[in-house]
Amino acid sequence: QCMLQTRNKLLTLSLKVIFATDEWFAPARNLLKRDPPEFIATAFTEYGKWMDGWETRRKRIPGHDWCIIQLGVPGIMHGFDVDTSFFTGNYAPYTSIQAACLDQMPSFTLEGDRTGMAASPSQFEAVEQLNSDSWEELVPMTKLNPGYSESCHNYLNVTYPHRVTHIRLNIYPDGGIARLKVYGIGKKDWSTVSSQDLVDLVALVNGGVCVGYSDAHFGHPCNMIGIGRADSMGDGWETARRLDRPKVLKVDEKGILQVPGFEWAILRLGHPGIISKIEVDTNHFKGNFPDSCQIQACCLTPDEENNLIRNQGCSDKTPKWRILLPPQKLKAHHRHLFSGESVVQCGPVTHVRLVIAPDGGVSRLRLWGRPVSNNMTRFQQISKL
Repeated sequence: QCMLQTRNKLLTLSLKVIFATDEWFAPARNLLKRDPPEFIATAFTEYGKWMDGWETRRKRIPGHDWCIIQLGVPGIMHGFDVDTSFFTGNYAPYTSIQAACLDQMPSFTLEGDRTGMAASPSQFEAVEQLNSDSWEELVPMTKLNPGYSESCHNYLNVTYPHRVTHIRLNIYPDGGIARLKVYGIGKKDWSTVSSQDLVDLVALVNGGVCVGYSDAHFGHPCNMIGIGRADSMGDGWETARRLDRPKVLKVDEKGILQVPGFEWAILRLGHPGIISKIEVDTNHFKGNFPDSCQIQACCLTPDEENNLIRNQGCSDKTPKWRILLPPQKLKAHHRHLFSGESVVQCGPVTHVRLVIAPDGGVSRLRLWGRPVSNNMTRFQQISKL
């Protein structure tokens, strides 16, 4: 569970259900909702009890139910959370999950409210072209727990090194699931990117991932590298208020608060690169934005990163962080752009650390730069020894 929660939730980004065998009581698209499941005891539809999830009818024909989901961000899977919340006497007793990387995205999808519906013969005929029953099995048939609060989260770890664009969620033989969370790391085909192209190196869609942070009381730092601008404060990184704030606040000559503490988040770039343009967006954070921020950068090997994670960002062998963006005063609900002389040229880097003082929220972080070969990064690491 802890391992999964350090990974990005690929599920939250533009996923869509493109096929489901049956959606009688509740449509499969509910699986992809961001909000936690809810239960309304008095809510019924003409088809039966209203449920906030995907629920099929009690099967009276051969086979089992399944659906196909297209990932919003193709990537490497690390695990799933099959959430059966509120499905107690009607949850799916078993599940398995398969996956594929499709060269061409299927053109069909399911539109509108499909409560009370099932796949048509023409839809079955179309989906057969995907040969989904022979896709790679990531999760073998696994028993699920009922949707009581103490048992509803079924965390399933996965070790599969290949890029995935679609998953097939099987339930045996029928029943309901409230939510499906997909954890993983985005994977981009960097061979198609020129070394002269300016790319957001830390974006989730390009393989960026949060590997450590000091505090995430109200929102996880991985939200900062999501698609587009944040929908709300809940779609950003927000820390608790630090308890070591001075009773009376003072500023320096630049107007930056002089406080003893700060919060931080460490992110691994999707590809090593040289960063030349930075965006720090405090969109929606109006009474709780950080007073200031700075960004540090360095090159880490996988072993060094693992050591950093094990020691929660602090270790005896602290990385030689270099200043990429000197301390900057921030504004509420504002898109801050930094380029030119504001961004320190510190060569190829693999990781960055965003430091905010004293606390608060950042909705998005963008780091535009030019990718460099891994060999160049390794050479720089060796030359520093």
